[in-house]
Amino acid sequence: MDSHAGTSPDRGAPMVDIRKLWSEFTTPEKKFVVHQDLDLTVQRGEVLSIVGGSGTGKTVLLRQILGLETPARGDILVLGQPVGGLGQRGAASRIGMLFQHGALFSAFSVLENIAFPLRELKTLPPALIREAAMVKLQMVGLKPEDADKMPSDLSGGMIKRAALARALIMDPPLLLLDEPTAGLDPESSDGFVTLLRSLHRDLELTVIMVTHDLDTLFELSTRIAVLADRKVIVAAAPKDVIAFQHPFIHDFFLGERGQRAMELLREYPFAI
Repeated sequence: MDSHAGTSPDRGAPMVDIRKLWSEFTTPEKKFVVHQDLDLTVQRGEVLSIVGGSGTGKTVLLRQILGLETPARGDILVLGQPVGGLGQRGAASRIGMLFQHGALFSAFSVLENIAFPLRELKTLPPALIREAAMVKLQMVGLKPEDADKMPSDLSGGMIKRAALARALIMDPPLLLLDEPTAGLDPESSDGFVTLLRSLHRDLELTVIMVTHDLDTLFELSTRIAVLADRKVIVAAAPKDVIAFQHPFIHDFFLGERGQRAMELLREYPFAI
């Protein structure tokens, strides 16, 4: 299933290394600079969460790491290789992406959705593809009888799990999550966080996550990177980020909405 033959990743390199990144968007009226000289390094095995205010380019950064968007300037390296040089298949085997709303194909069954990246390779027999997809389906907590269901028949939590199975079908070492618990009720959210924690451990994944949910943030993150002023102003352990003096950090973590999550920070000492 390794489709990135021909590349020579540096096994001693960080999982992701972003250097002097600029992101610009142009409208008929003006040019917007979203990121300016942004630097960020993600080590293997981390769960790095990205937070920031509206318009700070959190999802844009994920899409650039995935290779779906190209920055105006700067470098993004994945395992020591420029992400643009991985090619579509190479990127797919290195990076899995869970989009905010799942992004399942509505005309495909759950199993067909999960198997889609493998089918696109056109190198594996159908029976092997189906077997691999069934393994991933059950790995994320879905049942074999869910395989033939359509996305319209699934709950929000099941959609997230099916989309996660698709993101993992190529066994990538890097997993990107865009608001993984958005739209889930508290019970489903807790179950999904537990699943993500176990997969991170068992599969030895590196995870980069964008989330506004403070409970999810504190339960999963080994480090938090804060986007503000067009760059990463701090990337550190949760307790160190909270202590960093900046208006956004104060409002986000220490305002009224942050009080319950701060209790979780004390409850989960591994986050400290």
